[in-house]
Amino acid sequence: MDIHRCRFVSYNPQAINSLAFSHPPSADLAGRGVPTLRLAIGRANGDIEIWNPMRGAWFQESVLRGGRDRSIEGLTWTLDPSEDGPDGSKQPGQLRLFSIGYSTAVTEWDLEQGRPLRHSSGNYGEIWCLAAQPRWQPTKRGKDGKFLPPAEGEYTGQHLAAGCADGSIVILSTADNDLKFLRLVRPSTKRARVLSVTFQNRHTIVAGYADSSIRLFDIRNGQQLRTISLGKGPTGGPKELLVWSVKCLPDGTIVSGDSAGEIRFWDAKNYSLIQRIQSHLADVLDVAVSSNGDTVISGGADQRTVVYRKQDGEKGDKKSRWAELMHRRYHSHDVKTFAIYETKDISIAVSGGPDATPIVLPLREFGKEHHRKLSNLPQIPQLTSSPASRLVMSFWDREISLWRVSRGPTSVHENIDGQRHKLVAKVMVQGEENITSAVLSSDGKILVVATVSDVKMFAVRRRKSDEKGGLRIQKVDVPKALSAEGARLVTISPDSRWLSIIRPNSDVYMARVQPASATSEKPQVLERLARLKRAPRHVRHEKASHGTLGDYERAIRTAVFSNDSKVLATGDLSGCVDTWALSAATESNTNGQAKSNGAADSDDESSDDEDEDEDIAIEGERWSTAASESPIPRMKSGITLLSFRPQSTTQTTGEDRLMVLTSEHQLIEFEALSGKLSDWSRRNPKAYLPAEFRGVKDRAMGCMWDVFEGRERLWLYGTSWLWMFDLLQDFPSPEEIEAENKPSGQLVQTSKRKRDPLEDGDNDRKKPNSGAGDRMARSQMDIHLGTKIRKIVGSDESQGEWISLDQERPRVPGEDDEAYEYDETFANGNEATLARLRRGDGGDGAAKPGSKDKSAPGDTPKKQQLVVASGASTQPARRWWHTYKYRDILGIVPLNFLEGEQPEGNLEVAVIERPLWDVELPGRYVKDYE
Repeated sequence: MDIHRCRFVSYNPQAINSLAFSHPPSADLAGRGVPTLRLAIGRANGDIEIWNPMRGAWFQESVLRGGRDRSIEGLTWTLDPSEDGPDGSKQPGQLRLFSIGYSTAVTEWDLEQGRPLRHSSGNYGEIWCLAAQPRWQPTKRGKDGKFLPPAEGEYTGQHLAAGCADGSIVILSTADNDLKFLRLVRPSTKRARVLSVTFQNRHTIVAGYADSSIRLFDIRNGQQLRTISLGKGPTGGPKELLVWSVKCLPDGTIVSGDSAGEIRFWDAKNYSLIQRIQSHLADVLDVAVSSNGDTVISGGADQRTVVYRKQDGEKGDKKSRWAELMHRRYHSHDVKTFAIYETKDISIAVSGGPDATPIVLPLREFGKEHHRKLSNLPQIPQLTSSPASRLVMSFWDREISLWRVSRGPTSVHENIDGQRHKLVAKVMVQGEENITSAVLSSDGKILVVATVSDVKMFAVRRRKSDEKGGLRIQKVDVPKALSAEGARLVTISPDSRWLSIIRPNSDVYMARVQPASATSEKPQVLERLARLKRAPRHVRHEKASHGTLGDYERAIRTAVFSNDSKVLATGDLSGCVDTWALSAATESNTNGQAKSNGAADSDDESSDDEDEDEDIAIEGERWSTAASESPIPRMKSGITLLSFRPQSTTQTTGEDRLMVLTSEHQLIEFEALSGKLSDWSRRNPKAYLPAEFRGVKDRAMGCMWDVFEGRERLWLYGTSWLWMFDLLQDFPSPEEIEAENKPSGQLVQTSKRKRDPLEDGDNDRKKPNSGAGDRMARSQMDIHLGTKIRKIVGSDESQGEWISLDQERPRVPGEDDEAYEYDETFANGNEATLARLRRGDGGDGAAKPGSKDKSAPGDTPKKQQLVVASGASTQPARRWWHTYKYRDILGIVPLNFLEGEQPEGNLEVAVIERPLWDVELPGRYVKDYE
């Protein structure tokens, strides 16, 4: 494979201004998080990223696009009260996401459509901070221990509190699935800016101001309860301190962080100062607290992340004291915001700031586990290429750039400084919304751009008399029915005859494109659109405490055409795959008058309007549901990417083999027209995938196919890795791997008994981490605390028993099994057995297992080509190969497919890298902190 390492795409990751988990931390909750747990990341360009922690896998599901001059400065989630179901059960309430950003409005977002749902603004100052009321919890009655119902007329949902620049706090009601003004709370003294706000309990608000004060209010009547003064600022600085962050411990203790770099603890009852700690060299920008109140974490403008723990006082001293455990610099710039989530088995804090990189920190196991960096680049590649014209297209915000990558200089004008790339066109999209999707046709003649409110098409042609290779971009008029509703995803078929539009609500439409008949003409789009029906799926029922995300999981994340442009496949976040096939229309349905179900015409006008665009024929061709009798079953996790396997010269099968990769890195191939597993997938179940691939932490972003010279190789890539699978060879079975690793002369046990989790010896099971990185080696730990305690019963100290703190919590039968990892070999035992039988009927099971790349990390792409792609090598062909050489990959696109012909030679790709050191970051607030 020939590789071009490119860093000319100047994509700039945006600063992280806010983080918010959809559920509050709870140390009493078993497992590693509820199924509806999501993390929202708000960035400076107005985008909101929705991440699924997935028990440590961290999958970026979708991006809610912002717009011009917009910024996300605050995020919070609420949960509506549960409702009574028809059978007496409780229906979970809706999880709702709200944001603020340099305006007087609070915005609620429609997660399903990826656009703002409603706004609430009023005659008050600019909103600086936002907080949600704690969830309503039933209280126990003292006599019988039963839970008391809510009082008559009490609202069990969550109100919002927004702090404004004029000193007022706006209380907004989320009742009745709406967002309405409820009350305005204002201090009686001067109007200082509200910098931070939180809830001490359901009815008490704690707000930090810009005048060295903390104020408490009762939201039921707007009364000011108390004013806490922080005093004057340090000598030589401003007189008034800025209270950038306030939080409350479970017992009501108030924790504040200010512009003097101090953390202060205030008593919950008399609001007196308990303790102050000077741990930062500059402003403390945010503070977060653990669910049980024994850990506090702070971040500041000095790039420090500091962790504090409560320590018991000396003998005879009833009061406990807080002490700094340790501090680190995980960020290169300010640590601006935190979000915390905890259960019995997971305890993490996510931090972010101007360096645009989310950092996942272990909270409960701080100092014992490694931290983890999430990618600052989008996990859905914002790149496409035109292999026939060697064009690379990239987009961000409202800007599109087209680059031409050449093998070498083709003229005197292109031989500039030895560069093999040139910016040939740039498009600035008019409007307020950021681009949601953009695609360049395979021949490089059509460019389609979509936002949540519009779809635009452009014709791409070379400029006459321009020897430098510049391109001319001309707008193409499209039907109003196509452009009016916008799109979340657009895709062009390889033959450039069909345009797939995925609406913001995930409805699928197909438009017919007529290519230009002459170089001076533009392509045209027919007026009529065909709506494609998705297969109905059963709805997953969540617990009332988990809440529901509505139809968000049915949002389509990826769409792809087959190489012959006759099959379309889409994949959504719930794991469903839908496929449609193109066929010739019958004469009776040529005008699109017959319904898809074959029913007769009805007098009901509403039903006619609903099915108006469904199952219609366009120019004698119709898109219909493929595998309608046996659709592709739902996967266990969301769909990361889809790709049709190209037909190679050695294969005679059709081009309907669809490769599916889920967010759990499960690789499955289906026959799209029949909905059945392909022969390759039957012989290679999930249990046979290489352990190294299943253990990759960064999720896959895209794939490419190498079908040159009889090869059938699948290349997958993530933000920091590149992986190759040779599909002409089967993966080794667990027995083959065990036999390969065992010394000769030893017996190999092929049958294994399922392990009892409660039996002795279970401690050798690998302990999962607490949600961040893997566990540190004892020699690498910076915190050398004792790992054993001495338990003494009675007054005889000689009978004390030493107990290890590293012992795992015993597994209780019936407890949430999601808290524990399981052996994939046991879980997929039936699939593995069937795979062995299929290989015995003709599958290739005698080849040696694949091997890991042994080359040095600094090998050049040319060396990689000799090792991986050379056909003259005397070594046996590898079943897989991978490398972690490339870092911060924005995307990988092919370059050398010939227009109208089968590809020949080696696969040629452009690896678009965007390392953080090439990104223009803002200046540091404190430069000489050392």
